[in-house]
Amino acid sequence: MGNKQENGTILERQTQQLKPPSMYQVILLNDDYTPMEFVVAVVQEYFHKDRETAMQIMLKVHRDGKGICGVYSKDIALTKVELVLTHARKAGHPLQCVMEEV
Repeated sequence: MGNKQENGTILERQTQQLKPPSMYQVILLNDDYTPMEFVVAVVQEYFHKDRETAMQIMLKVHRDGKGICGVYSKDIALTKVELVLTHARKAGHPLQCVMEEV
């Protein structure tokens, strides 16, 4: 009676291999209208970068057409994209912010 059986079958614990959740990079895209200083301020405020790093990201956006601000889980990346877009629109700038799976 010490045998753990249910309806004549021994229950087995399956070992599942969990894969880590997908990560997403949040990217700012270049445009011809958004002031560079506004981009720097956005990077500092929403991505918690120091001024020097924010300047480097802004210059990358300016020169290469896009710059990565950070890599986050899906929910956090989505929230950051929405916050940046809302802030930019309220300020009257067409700044684009997107996320891509890493």
